[in-house]
Amino acid sequence: MPKNIFSRGRSRTLTRHHKIAMAGVATLGAAAIGLSAVPSGASTKTTTEAAQPVAVAFSTEQIKDVKASVTDQMASATVKAEQIAAKKKADAAAAAKKKAAAEAAKKKAEAARKAKEAASRDAKRAEVKKAAKTYPNNLDGWIRESLDVMKKHGIPGSYDGIKRNIIRESSGNPKAINNWDINAINGVPSKGLLQVIPPTFKAYHVPGTSWDIYNPVANITAACNYAADKYGSMDNVFGAY
Repeated sequence: MPKNIFSRGRSRTLTRHHKIAMAGVATLGAAAIGLSAVPSGASTKTTTEAAQPVAVAFSTEQIKDVKASVTDQMASATVKAEQIAAKKKADAAAAAKKKAAAEAAKKKAEAARKAKEAASRDAKRAEVKKAAKTYPNNLDGWIRESLDVMKKHGIPGSYDGIKRNIIRESSGNPKAINNWDINAINGVPSKGLLQVIPPTFKAYHVPGTSWDIYNPVANITAACNYAADKYGSMDNVFGAY
């Protein structure tokens, strides 16, 4: 195989020359390519003027639509927030009204309870006062106390009618006793202010009074109860009964 005559002493020089040659060829090639790209008849005049920017046409319709959509959403959100706030305010007002009504009802009930208790206390005091009513221990006091008992039990009679019959029967002596009339002969003498026999006293005894036939009030009320049953009232009695 023949030896390469360029493989030794000339290799470095040839390489440098080759590089220069290759650079020139590359430059000429690029120029040729540039010229070949220009159409025939066209001017090959070059210019250093900068390329002018080209105006780009665009539409604002879509942007307007997007802006309107965002505005509508914001408005809707605002309305919704206002509605929520209004509902909260209405709920708070309703709750406050309900609470106020409940408190008013509670106060009213409490006032009614206190009024009822006060009325009950007044009634009890009146009863105590009435129960504690005192009467003089004499004919006038006995008659008046008897009238109060009779009124409570619905027994008719007047002060004058009672006193008139007492004076006739016993002269106002609560211990009076008849030992001579027919009742005495029969063993049941008349006794007390209105001269009541024991069986009649027992039958017409008025609750709340003494069972002692000589007790002035018990004697009067039992006699008046008997007279009301037999004559309509002690006021209708004008003689022995």
